[in-house]
Amino acid sequence: MEKDLYAALGVSRSATSEEIKRAYRKLARKYHPDVNPGNKQAEEKFKEISQANDILSDPEKRKLYDEFGMAGVQSGFDADQARQYRQYTEGGWRGASPGRGRSYGSFEDIFGDIFGEGGPTGGPLRGADLESELEIGLLEAIRGSSATIDLERAQNCDTCRGSGADPARSTACPECKGEGRVRMGKGALSITHGCTRCGGSGRISTQPCAACGGAGVQRRPERLSVRIPPGVDNGSKVRVEGKGSAGAGGGPSGDLYIRIRVRPLAGLERRGDDLYMEVPVTVGEAVRGESIEVPTPDRTTVRVRVPAGSHSGQLLRVKGHGVPHLKGGGKGDLFLRLMIQAPPAASEAVRKAIDEIEAAYGANPRASLRF
Repeated sequence: MEKDLYAALGVSRSATSEEIKRAYRKLARKYHPDVNPGNKQAEEKFKEISQANDILSDPEKRKLYDEFGMAGVQSGFDADQARQYRQYTEGGWRGASPGRGRSYGSFEDIFGDIFGEGGPTGGPLRGADLESELEIGLLEAIRGSSATIDLERAQNCDTCRGSGADPARSTACPECKGEGRVRMGKGALSITHGCTRCGGSGRISTQPCAACGGAGVQRRPERLSVRIPPGVDNGSKVRVEGKGSAGAGGGPSGDLYIRIRVRPLAGLERRGDDLYMEVPVTVGEAVRGESIEVPTPDRTTVRVRVPAGSHSGQLLRVKGHGVPHLKGGGKGDLFLRLMIQAPPAASEAVRKAIDEIEAAYGANPRASLRF
């Protein structure tokens, strides 16, 4: 039996956002693991109320949960496809049977029939697009990477292959000869559109497919391996063609759009397609000036000159070693932020050297600070 998130928090289904928040806070104080060390039951209860709060405190998630239950808040869930499926299962079999004509309720039905835009009985329909989210590291975003995505999506029924008709009691549609589409007119004026007799499936039957209830689709889990291109950023969308919901009446599947979220990385900052990287240098390298070798985020190594008398925070620019432009045409730049690193005061010789450096300042370096 599916869990009731409202019952988990002890609130009614009409509870306000503030009531949900108060109920969660009260229960969280009671069941928090820090308050109940080693208590597995309290730990499970805390996880349950945390999940309930996460869903019910989000207006969009709560709306989907109220309509579809826990399935509605799963990754890759397609609400439009679910409503279409429910319409089929609750409204009965809508497939055309032999000898049945097509009636039109509006001008939209007629034009949809002519130009193949269809409906449940108006020819093939493209499936809905899906959206998922993926978190990757900053280096993966810079270099590109591969990722595995688990999602659940509507796919063509294995039993009826998307026709919605019972295979054991179906035959090729005599109107379209099993093609699902017919041609009207001749020559330059001819138009190809979805077959109205079979709804674009190419099959006709007096009985719906028992496996999918006549919808032609079933929701199944799928694991996808996707390629993340170099240069993606927070909010970027990666398109995976044909991995959205299955189409209706033999129509093509929609696409999957993966929204990227990038984790920050200490010591490396992205600004547009430029990168800012902290580079430790010794006191001697900063004072005298040195040529140093630095590894870069794009897996190359560069040699740069540290100017004599450099200070912490000073930037050195390395052209063309930033983030690849998503649309091609080169890369941004890499800026090295010098960070002067003092040696550990582990010996008398080091302490004496530090004393000599201190004496070389001559004046307090903060004397000019005024606010």
